Amino acid sequence: MIIGHGGNIKNLATTVGCTVDDIIDMSSNLNPLGPPETIEKVICDNLVKIRSLPEPDAVTMRKGFAGFHGIDQTQVVAGNGTTWFIYTIPKAIGSKKVLIVGPTYSDYKDACRMHKIAFQHCLAKESDTFDPDIDEISRMAKEADTVFICNPNNPTGSLILREKLEYLIQKHENTVFIIDESYLPFVDQAREISLVSHTGYKNLMVLSSMSKIFRIPGLRTGFLSAATGLVEKIMAHYQPWSVNALGQAVMEHIFDHPEDIEPFYQKTREYIKTEKQVFLEHLKNIKGLQIFDSSTYFILARLTNGMNSRNFCEKIGRHKILIRDCSNFLGLSDQHVRFSLKKRGINELLANFIKQAVRND
Repeated sequence: MIIGHGGNIKNLATTVGCTVDDIIDMSSNLNPLGPPETIEKVICDNLVKIRSLPEPDAVTMRKGFAGFHGIDQTQVVAGNGTTWFIYTIPKAIGSKKVLIVGPTYSDYKDACRMHKIAFQHCLAKESDTFDPDIDEISRMAKEADTVFICNPNNPTGSLILREKLEYLIQKHENTVFIIDESYLPFVDQAREISLVSHTGYKNLMVLSSMSKIFRIPGLRTGFLSAATGLVEKIMAHYQPWSVNALGQAVMEHIFDHPEDIEPFYQKTREYIKTEKQVFLEHLKNIKGLQIFDSSTYFILARLTNGMNSRNFCEKIGRHKILIRDCSNFLGLSDQHVRFSLKKRGINELLANFIKQAVRND
């Protein structure tokens, strides 16, 4: 497991001498609006369910997800977050040579290492503003039997349109493509970009996270959709009761009210679009910081004044704000940091502290 995986709130609280609740966490990529109000009530109303075992294969929440996306439930697996799938897929499908499109989430690499599977990276270049090179991915995919693509990508925020992904999937029929759409609900026209319903491809697996968009990472809920043959391979490695009772109860509630899902998604998209514009305007033309375009609500930046990411994060941390040091992402450096936006007042506070930190170096 990567050292520095996510934000270490407790460590920062200890360092600055405050409580964990005093820390503003802008290092984790979660919906700034928080979970829908009904979710916490659902959890409270279903606490009694922890006294009994949940459904062993989470079939009810599978049906809900399948129904919402218009696919058969036999083409869906419900899991303990998308990370469970990431660590299960390479072993389940017998991967031998994995290609990882990056810079990206470290668990794709860590999953390969766990199972002693060979892997290599196709790294987008900073000179290309971290936009993936489809031709280069295609060239390297010829030598791989499995490809991991995070879309939109964490931490760069880059987005690959569906037609380009389908080009790769169709061109390399003997290569399995795992498209991680954990952050796609935050993107405009997400349904038009998503491949979640394209289960006709025999070499495609799509991961869908509920943790980020609904801000419920502690419940550990996610889905995999794929052709039946690939689903059967995953189910051969499936552990009973992989999704806890409260996670299942919340997912069942969400998909029992499908009419509320898209409005919540759209409200979130409109909110982050506005807040990102305001935040970026505060940092416009600031010297010492390069901001990269992002399709979603987290923003990658590079320090250009000679300061390293560790010192920069420490300076911001003194104000009880935790941001992401990106030096441990392969393909990035100790000059890269990431901000995950929250409500406007907090975002403006961060922007002011960023200006101070950059100018005072």
